[in-house]
Amino acid sequence: MIITTDEQLDRLKAIGRICAQTREAMAAAMRPGMTTRELDEIGAKLLAGHGALSAPMVTYDFPGATCISVNEEIAHGIPGDRVLQEGDLVNIDVSAEKDGVFADCGASYVLGKGDRRLETLCRDGKKAMWAGINAVKAGAPLADIGDAIGKVAKKGGYTLIRNLASHGVGDSLHDEPGEIPTWPDKSERRRIGNGLVFTIEPFLSLGGKMADQKSADDEWTLVAEPLAPCVQYEHTVVATPRGAVVVTLAG
Repeated sequence: MIITTDEQLDRLKAIGRICAQTREAMAAAMRPGMTTRELDEIGAKLLAGHGALSAPMVTYDFPGATCISVNEEIAHGIPGDRVLQEGDLVNIDVSAEKDGVFADCGASYVLGKGDRRLETLCRDGKKAMWAGINAVKAGAPLADIGDAIGKVAKKGGYTLIRNLASHGVGDSLHDEPGEIPTWPDKSERRRIGNGLVFTIEPFLSLGGKMADQKSADDEWTLVAEPLAPCVQYEHTVVATPRGAVVVTLAG
């Protein structure tokens, strides 16, 4: 999507706010002993209450309103009977559509008291996302985003998952300009168009380099290869000459 009118931007901000509020409400409701299906049901009710549709459901017939990935799972986790435990690393990814416009956001959380390494990974994962957001400017190279994220990863001794990228969003869940690398990529030659709507979503890891299918009977859930803890933080942004406008904020 390319934003050209205030009306477009207003619709994008509306669905962005719904996604962010849903994700934050789900995070606040997480408790040890709760199943991921129960957590997903909270998100489904909130989206429905706002008149929004789950983007993964309407786009891919995904078996859940939201994606909830726990511990070894790094993306596209299917809500189900898995019981959340104290110290779990949980990623909540909420994307939705309303009035013909899509937005997408995600965040990772340590449930209750957990491993300090995971808490630090979460802190630095959020830093990596904001480094990418701060690199957004209409006319600038798209590669600036991955370069900025790469500096954060290198400084902390982290790896980046290199086959899960940012993407265009707005007219659909996965929109033009297709995949946008969130790692340093010398082959990336495109520039950021004015008004372009896309996600910034680095996957920062303690050793993982690629995403792989979890099992032969689960076509959705992804794990890191090699197996290692991983976090994802994601916002939907609009590129302007002054920088990024973040639309997936709860406030």
